[in-house]
This record gives sequence, structure tokens and C-alpha cells, in this order.
Amino acid sequence: MANHILVVDDEIGIRELLSEILSDEGYEITLAANAWEARQIRQNIRPDLVLLDIWMPEMDGITLLREWVSLGQLNMPVVMMSGHATVDTAVEATRIGAVDFLEKPITLPKLLATVEKALRKGETQYRPDLSILQLGKGTVVSELKRRLDQVSNRLAPLLLVGEVGCGTELAARYLHQPNTPWYAPETNEWLADNPFEPLSECQGGIIFIQEIKTLSKPEQRGLSQLLGKLEKHHVRLICASSMAVGALISENIIEAELITRISQLTLSIPPLRDHAEDIPEIATAILGRLIEVGEIPNKVFTSSALNSLRQLQWPGNLPALTNAIRTLALTTTNTEVVAEDVLKISSDFDQQQKNHFNMIGFDMPLRDARDLFEKAYFEYHIQNESGNMSRVAEKVGLERTHLYRKLKQLGVKLASQRGEE
Repeated sequence: MANHILVVDDEIGIRELLSEILSDEGYEITLAANAWEARQIRQNIRPDLVLLDIWMPEMDGITLLREWVSLGQLNMPVVMMSGHATVDTAVEATRIGAVDFLEKPITLPKLLATVEKALRKGETQYRPDLSILQLGKGTVVSELKRRLDQVSNRLAPLLLVGEVGCGTELAARYLHQPNTPWYAPETNEWLADNPFEPLSECQGGIIFIQEIKTLSKPEQRGLSQLLGKLEKHHVRLICASSMAVGALISENIIEAELITRISQLTLSIPPLRDHAEDIPEIATAILGRLIEVGEIPNKVFTSSALNSLRQLQWPGNLPALTNAIRTLALTTTNTEVVAEDVLKISSDFDQQQKNHFNMIGFDMPLRDARDLFEKAYFEYHIQNESGNMSRVAEKVGLERTHLYRKLKQLGVKLASQRGEE
């Protein structure tokens, strides 16, 4: 499918020229004559790239760029254009989030090279995920944003602690400055093999390590070595954990000295149930994103459906809510999702949770109880995804190799359940 480019410029001659050139190159083009038109288009679609003029009447391109950032809509690369912009203006646009700058008159080689480069960046950097800005405006999330803002300019390592799926990566990305490196590989073997490998390419950016309890002892040693080099390269380390610091130490999962070093700053990320008043807004945002990337057909939630979603506990947090919304959109026959539709899936969900927790006795050792819970947790996701292990890996946030290793360790059988691989 052809990449979709939105061209925003108040000069009709430039719009038509860019449209003709890029169409001949096989791109799908949408034109906007001003910021208002661009805003309306962005409300309905997410283009793969935006070419945005800086100087336009009523609202300039810099202001529109800031608006997209504030609304969490800057999830596509934007290249600014101008015939008389100062260096300061170009720097400001880049600081806000633009990926590049084209000076008019734009030569054909420069245009095509810049477009190709920006699209490549868009494929790796921009994903159809939520942002912290879309997690609601309630007291709990507002306090979380305030605390994140307080530590945003610190280079000290930061540990984010929260339940699986509560949004630790979203919090880390909130601290990530536009156009600076973001290094978050799916696996952590690099820590054992060559912990200094990403430093040169991560200068001025963030290294994010998800779920530190899964780190092997060699990976922990590599992380300890990496910590000593971060300040020199101006790199910030952010780690996430679904276990409290005390539990990581008491159960000998992470060495006490290492956990002390990576938790110089620690923030708790609240689960969904702690800010249930935000669930309608979050659900609406998730629905819009799934529609936008073509995963589901156009649907809308009634207010009663949103209220029903708000009343559920969501022990799986954001991934569970996303899965429920996808299921609702794909299984309801009407364009509107109503409260009765939510009730149908919630009863199954509640029963599954009840069965899982009934397996766990509160008089058994913590490690045994955790193993039982993790087994039930993975069996739930395998059943929910009809044995599709790619989807299961995505839901639980593990790389597939690690997932299979974990399932084998827990004794979860796959032979009768494995579907599409």
C-alpha cells in the first residue's frame, strides 16, 4: 500500500507542484491549504508523513505542531517547510518534534531524499500507541504527570514500578525528548554480550529496560557495568518493574547494590482501577487508534457502554482493555457498541478471573503462588488469542523466545492450543 503524505501549504502552486511530484513517485497525497484544514484531516486519518509549511495565515505551522503534541497526535513524522525561516525557527520546530526541515525553493533530489528518510524514521519511531496525555485528566493521572515533569530534566536512573500493563513504557516515553535516541530492544541479551554497544548511538537519549525481574545474572552484571558509563555519554536509563523494590531484593531476584543504583529515582505507575474515572476517555482513544490503523471497522461507544467499561476492574490493565475493545468492535453487528455488548464479554472475563484466583491458596509460599498465577495468566491469554503465540507475546509484553522459555518453565502445554505462528 502506498505511503500517505499530507501536504500543508497556503500557496496553491507549491501544493500542486509537490502533489504532482510525489504522486508520480507512487505516494498517495492529501492537500490542505491551511492549519484548520490540516487539523480536520488529522482528526480523521493518520498520514504516514506531513509536509508542513511554517508561515501560514491565522495559524502557523509551529503552532499546529505544538497542538498535535499536546493532543497526543504527533505519532507521524513531520517535515517543516519555509522559504524564509531563521535557524532559530528550524531549531524550535525540531525541538517540538519535527524530524526535518526543507528550505524553499525545494529541489527535486532534496525533496525525495527527505521524504524517504522521514518515512523510514516513521516506520521505526512512531507507533499506534497511547500516550500519557491520553490516559485521562483525573487527579491520579494529573499527579503522575506532575511527578514525571519533576524528574524530566534529571539524568539519574529512574525505576518505574507498576502492575503489568499499567503503562510503564508510556511513562518512560513521556520523558523522551523528540528527535533524541530511544533504545528499547525486545530482548536484553545485549547486556550480557556487549553492554556498551548502544552508548554511541544513544547519546542524549534514553535506554529503556522493561521488566527487570527477567534479567539473568549475566545481564545484571552487564547492566551494572553500563551504569558507570551513562553520565559520560549523557544517556538516561529508565527501567520498569512489576515487582516492588523490596520484593526484588528479598527474593534475591536482583542484587541489592544494583537495585539501589537503578532506583535513585522511583515512581509508582497506577493501575487502571485506581483512575477508573478516566476509562471512558482511554477507551475512546484506544478505539480511535484501532480504527485508524485498520485493525477494526468504524464503531462508536454509547455512553452506557463506556460507563460499563468504567465499572470493571481490569486486572490486566491497558492490554486487557485494548483486547476487550478489539473484541467488542469485531463481534458486535451494529455500528454502536452498547452496554449489553460489554456485559457479554465482562461476564466471561469475570468468570475467568474467578477461576484463576480460586486456584491459588493463600497459605502456600509466595513463589508457589506466583507460579500458579503466572500459569493461569498465560493460559488465559493463550485461550483468549486462540493459540496465536505472536498475539500472546504482544499482549504479555515478552519476546517470543522468552515467552516459550517461560511457558516451558511453568509447564504450560501448547500442543493442543497452538494456532497461527
